[in-house]
Amino acid sequence: MQSPSGSSTIRPIWRWMIGLGAVVLVFLIVVAIAIYRAEPILRARVMETLSNRFKGPVELGEFHVSLSRTIQVQGEGLKVYGEADPNPHQAGVQPVIAVSEFRFQAGILELLRSPMHVDTVYLKGLQLNLPPREQRQRTKGTWGHKIKIYVHEFICEEAQLVINTAKPDKPPLEFDINHLKMNDIGPGQPLQFEANLINPKPVGNIASHGSFGPWQADSPRDTQVRGSYAFDNADLGTIKGMSGILSSTGEYAGSLDRIIVDGTTHTPDFRVATGGHPVSLRTKFHAIVDGTSGDTYLEPVIAEFLGSSIVAQGSVLQVKNVEGHHILLDVTIEKGRMQDLLQLGVRTDPPVMTGAVQLKTKLDLPPGDEEVPRRLKLAGSFRVSDAHFTNPKVQAKVDELSLRSQGKPKLAKDNIPDNVPSNVSGVFTLNTGILSFSQLYFQAPGTLVMLTGRYSLDGNQFDFHGKARLDAKLSQTVTGWKSVLLKPVDPFFHKHGAGAEVPVKITGTQSEPHFGLDLGHNDKDKQ
Repeated sequence: MQSPSGSSTIRPIWRWMIGLGAVVLVFLIVVAIAIYRAEPILRARVMETLSNRFKGPVELGEFHVSLSRTIQVQGEGLKVYGEADPNPHQAGVQPVIAVSEFRFQAGILELLRSPMHVDTVYLKGLQLNLPPREQRQRTKGTWGHKIKIYVHEFICEEAQLVINTAKPDKPPLEFDINHLKMNDIGPGQPLQFEANLINPKPVGNIASHGSFGPWQADSPRDTQVRGSYAFDNADLGTIKGMSGILSSTGEYAGSLDRIIVDGTTHTPDFRVATGGHPVSLRTKFHAIVDGTSGDTYLEPVIAEFLGSSIVAQGSVLQVKNVEGHHILLDVTIEKGRMQDLLQLGVRTDPPVMTGAVQLKTKLDLPPGDEEVPRRLKLAGSFRVSDAHFTNPKVQAKVDELSLRSQGKPKLAKDNIPDNVPSNVSGVFTLNTGILSFSQLYFQAPGTLVMLTGRYSLDGNQFDFHGKARLDAKLSQTVTGWKSVLLKPVDPFFHKHGAGAEVPVKITGTQSEPHFGLDLGHNDKDKQ
């Protein structure tokens, strides 16, 4: 049986515990009431802040506040419109910011700090529509307003950045981002980010990290950006007329309207549809990107494959209403091999010709649905030195022509192989897969052949006509009675200081070329 003194000791403890429980219960009731009353207040405050920030209407669907160890806020269907969009329900009006789902959490004391601190912000389905540059300049006071909030971590899934333009010939520039993470976001400081993107064409994964900002509200184009990227498993097969798996790495830095990018690419199995032969292609490039328009300026790109090197400079431009870009380049080959170019671009195997090549051409590749070789346009000139034909029949014809042109028909008749080297040069255009030559010169010891004509990249068509100027007279190119019969006509073919000038043609296909006199061809070119 307890003593009166023990009982008197326990009663105060129980009263204290009951009192504490009552206080906790009252506190929970107060917190619940506070949250219940705070939710519409906080909802109104969020909408008012965003409306003041962008000087436009704000729509917010679901909005909920809860309390565990921190204050947690979540919502759906957030849309923020700009000052230029007073009626958000008007057809065609897009919100400046749209968020499908959002949530964030923060400690109670952190919300009372200045600036306000938020632990983590999660967004899903973010779309940011950046107005045209001219509109941003007109409303620079709106964009310049600052919100004093510091976010420790920002995580976003399924984001899209759309940079609009007032130019009628330029489509909006769109960036699809599947995952974006930023750390330590606060007023007046750069954003540190990690991003994963899916490039639409060629399809592949891009991983990038770096810094962005601080945002220059009065002049967004001057906002600084810096970082590095890795582009992996890009399937060139999504571009009609090409195939291969491309990888690329590089670094970039500059302002939003002038981002300087230095990088490399490697495609171990690059091929084009007209060629069909895979080659290992490596490039190194220095480019300037206008992040506000999507236009890229290459200064330059150096591509290497097999034993050849190509240098290209020019622009890659966004085009409205057509998927893709318009590529305009100046292409130069100082030290290349003809067999490499033919192996890449022509299906015939082995390549029809070998030799050292020099080339300068304008490249025009407009966007479109056709395969690249059908869209590609070229206009330029080239020279092949020390050329040899891989087809023995063709090379034998060249050897024979050279010997006869030098007045050595006996050697030609006896089939003594010379494997005569020759030089080829010309002026050409490429359109819809057909090479057309307005000037084509073939020079070997004793002869100069001047042709015009066409050659299909699939090797199935030769159609060349022109003149051959020989050192020897016509009668000196043959022996025996043929030589005697031709002597009376030598004066008729003795022209322009040559021993003889005769019309010639090359027709047929790669496998069955036909060489011969072209006495019936109406040659309007009086070379």
